[in-house]
Amino acid sequence: MKSVVVAVGGSLLRPEVEERESWLKDLCAMVKDQISSKIRLGIVVGGGNPARESIQLVKPIINDVMALDRIGISATRLNASIIKEVLENSGISVSEKIPIDIPEAVNLMEQYDVVVMGGTIPGHTTDAVAINLAISTHSEKCIIATNVKKVYEEDPRNNKNALSFDILTTRELQKIVGPAEHSKAGASQVVDPIGVALAMDSDLILNILDGRKMDNIRNAVQGNVFEGTIVKGD
Repeated sequence: MKSVVVAVGGSLLRPEVEERESWLKDLCAMVKDQISSKIRLGIVVGGGNPARESIQLVKPIINDVMALDRIGISATRLNASIIKEVLENSGISVSEKIPIDIPEAVNLMEQYDVVVMGGTIPGHTTDAVAINLAISTHSEKCIIATNVKKVYEEDPRNNKNALSFDILTTRELQKIVGPAEHSKAGASQVVDPIGVALAMDSDLILNILDGRKMDNIRNAVQGNVFEGTIVKGD
């Protein structure tokens, strides 16, 4: 039974996303399809707006980045609980426990069809956690499901003419996202630079795509053509 890890951006659960209840139902259907195809899934959920809003609330009082990260991690685990409960309610064999670290997640993935988790330690975003989990479980790939269509040379919200990429090497992606370091809690990038460095060291394939379209995630998990960016080693 092969494994695939999916990083679900917290932005996909925010209130302003249209038809997010339908998205959750589609997620359940997609997960069931993968299980029937003998694919085990690890799902790592980001904090999104709850994390950023909580961090902004206390920033005037707390200037310790690690402390702010711990607040963000709590939000990711709340979001993970939401998705876990939705999957469980639909009859999917999902781990009842939200793992707090990679070794625990690896162990649970040997027992369940699906494991859902959030963040682990300060300094690592959930992208990095997902990539680490994919490496540790010898997964076929790690899918980064976010709210942008592809990887762009610069933020398309600031430059509508920014160049997008269908295929990149991990080295090229590292140049786009910056050096593998963490300095700002609650920051949002297309992929965490620390995670990219981990993928480059392990030659892990990344699929970066718009997770608002469930067929995109489905196609990427199954190895079919999808709209997004494929990232491979040099």
